[in-house]
Amino acid sequence: MENYSEFNIQYIKGVGEKRARLFNKLGIFSVADLIHFYPRKYQDWNNCETVLSAPENENVAIKATMITPVKEHLIRKGMTLYKCNFSDGQTVIHVTIFNNKYLAKALRTFDEYILFGKVEKSFTSASMSSPQIECAETAQGIHPIYSATENLNSKAIAKTVKTALEKFEYFEDTLDGEIRDKYNLCSLDFALRQIHFPSDEKNIEIARRRLIFEELLTLQLGLLKLKDKKDTKNNFPLEKDFTEEFLSLLPFTLTNAQSSAIKDCINDMQSSKTMNRLIQGDVGSGKTAVAAAAMFSAIKNGYQAAMMAPTEILASQHFESLSRLFENTDINIALLTGSTKAKEKREIKEALMSGEIDLIVGTHALIQNDVEFKELALVITDEQHRFGVEQRASLAMKSASPHLMVMSATPIPRTLGLIIYGDLDISILNELPAGRKKIRTDVVDTSYHQRIYNFIKKTVDEGHQAYIVCPLVEESESDLISATEYANELSVKYFQGYNLALLHGKMKAKDKDRVMQSFANKETDVLVSTTVVEVGVDVPNATVMLIENAERFGLSQLHQLRGRVGRGSEQSYCILVSDSKGEASKERLAIMKETNDGFKIADYDLKTRGPGDFFGKRQHGLPNLVIADMLEDMETLMECQECAKQMIKEDENLDNYPLLCEQISDMFRKAEY
Repeated sequence: MENYSEFNIQYIKGVGEKRARLFNKLGIFSVADLIHFYPRKYQDWNNCETVLSAPENENVAIKATMITPVKEHLIRKGMTLYKCNFSDGQTVIHVTIFNNKYLAKALRTFDEYILFGKVEKSFTSASMSSPQIECAETAQGIHPIYSATENLNSKAIAKTVKTALEKFEYFEDTLDGEIRDKYNLCSLDFALRQIHFPSDEKNIEIARRRLIFEELLTLQLGLLKLKDKKDTKNNFPLEKDFTEEFLSLLPFTLTNAQSSAIKDCINDMQSSKTMNRLIQGDVGSGKTAVAAAAMFSAIKNGYQAAMMAPTEILASQHFESLSRLFENTDINIALLTGSTKAKEKREIKEALMSGEIDLIVGTHALIQNDVEFKELALVITDEQHRFGVEQRASLAMKSASPHLMVMSATPIPRTLGLIIYGDLDISILNELPAGRKKIRTDVVDTSYHQRIYNFIKKTVDEGHQAYIVCPLVEESESDLISATEYANELSVKYFQGYNLALLHGKMKAKDKDRVMQSFANKETDVLVSTTVVEVGVDVPNATVMLIENAERFGLSQLHQLRGRVGRGSEQSYCILVSDSKGEASKERLAIMKETNDGFKIADYDLKTRGPGDFFGKRQHGLPNLVIADMLEDMETLMECQECAKQMIKEDENLDNYPLLCEQISDMFRKAEY
C-alpha cells in the first residue's frame, strides 16, 4: 500500500498542480499533512429548527420542502440573484441565492432539503440569504469547517479530505493494542475518519482524545529521547568550584535563588553526566549572574564557554556587562556577531581555535561552520533555540557534548514547566535582587495623556529616560495611530526640545542597534517603540514605561515590557493606557496593577486568554502542536509522560514503533529554526 506521508497532495483526484499550490500555502504538501489538518469547528445539521423557532442571526439548520421554482434576476453584469420559497410544513421562508447558477439548477420543486444559515425575520415574513443547501436524504449530519484561504474555501478542503480518505482504505496504527486498551484510545484509522466526518458528537470526542494523546505522546517521547541523548558522559568535569572567587567580583549580593541555581549548575558540571539545565526566572531576576558564575568556573577549570543571544543588541549588552565583571581577571572575552568586521572575525576565529579566547558572546554567527573551538565546555542559549539544529548539531560538532544552559524569561507554572521542559533539569529564580523597588503600575484612559506627557518630561528633566510603546508600525487598523505618526506627533506637539527616537520591527538590524545603543548611552530621552523593545538592552536609567492601547497585548507580553524599567535603584513606573470598556479587559489590566509576579500573571493569562496567546508566541521553544492544548489537556499530558517513560524503559530505541519514530523526527525537525 502507498505511503500516505509521501503521497503528494497534487495527485489526489480533483487537486492538480494549480490547486496544490493553494494547499501548500496552508502547509499541506502530502496526504499526511492534509489528514492532520483538522477542522477548527463543526456545523451540526442534525438538530433542525422550524422557521418560527429559529433564533435570528445564528447559524441554524432547517428542514424544508421547496415549494416554488427558482426565479432568476439579473441585477447587473456579474451579479445574478436566484429566488425561491421553501416551507417547513408550517411557515414559508424566502431564499435568495447569489451568483450560484450550479446550485440553482440543481434544486427541484417539492424535494426536501436542509437549509443551513442565518434566518432574518420581519413581522410578515422570514428569509435566508445564500444558505448552504443539501438534499435532506443525503445531507451529512455534522459538517467540518476548516481554516481556509481566499482561494481555497472550507468546502473545497472537505471535499479533498474526503477523496483522500476514500483513496487510503486503512491507516496503520502507530500504537499497539495494549497501549490503546490501557489508555482507552480508539484506533488511528477510526480517529482520522471521525475527526473529519463524524457520525455524531460523541465520536468527535473519541477521535480528539486519540489524536491529542498521540500528539502529546510524540512530544514527550521526543523530549525523553533528547534527554537520553543529552545524558551523555561528562567530557568536561569541573575539578574545582570557583564560585567563591566569582562572588568577590560581584558589586552586589546574590539572592538565595541565584545561589541555589549556581550550586545546581556546578553540581551538574561536576557530576558524571553532561549538564542540561533551564534557568527560569522572571524579568530582572538575575539569570545573567547565574550564567556568568557557571562560565567563570568552567573557564577557571581550563575550558572555553559560549553565550548565544537572539539579537545583536542583547549580545552586545551581555558582552559589555561580562567585560566589566571580568575586567580584573585573566579571562579573555570576545564578541562575534553578523556586524563584526571581516578582519576581526578572522582574528576571533583563530583565537577561539588556539584557546586564546576563553569566553565568546555572540548571535547565530557563533554556529557558522568555520567557527571552531579548542575546548568548548559550556554553551548558554535562550529558550527559542532549544531544539535548533544549530545547538544539537553545529555546536555539538564543535565540541564533544558540551554542558548546556538554557535561559528563559517566560514564567510558566512549575508543573507545566516540568513537562514541557522534559528534556531539561530546571532551576527557578523567584526572587528579585536586593535594592530593586517594585514597579508602580497604573491603568488610565486617554484623557490622562497630557498629564502623562508632563510626568515623562519631569522624569527626563531629573536625568532619567522613558519608553513609550504602541502596538503598530503601519496603519493596518484604522483606529490605531501608527508608531511612526505617533512619534512625529509627540515630537512636534508634546516633546519639543527633547530627544525622541523611534524603534520598530520593520527597521534593519543595524538601525535597531544604533537606536538602542543611543538610548543606552543616554543620548535619547524618550524611545517610542513597538514590541521589539521586549528583547532589548538593559537601561537602568529608564524609569517610565508608557504602553498605549494596553488591551491589545497579552498580559505576559505587558509584563515583559514592564520589565524594561525598574532595573536600577530608582522608583520606576508603568502606565497602561486603555479606553477599552470591556469588563474582561479591565479585569486583565487590573491584574497588572495588583502584582509584579510574572508567575501569577502567567497563570492568569493562561486561564483567561488561553494557551493560544501564551504559547502561540513559541516563547517556550517547543514544537508547534496541531490539536493538543497544553493547559486544557494537562491530564492527558501527564498520562503521556507516564506512557512515554514506560515505552522507552521497555523499548529504548522504539524499534517496535517505526511510525511513531517518523512522527517524532518530523515534529522536532519542524521545531528547528
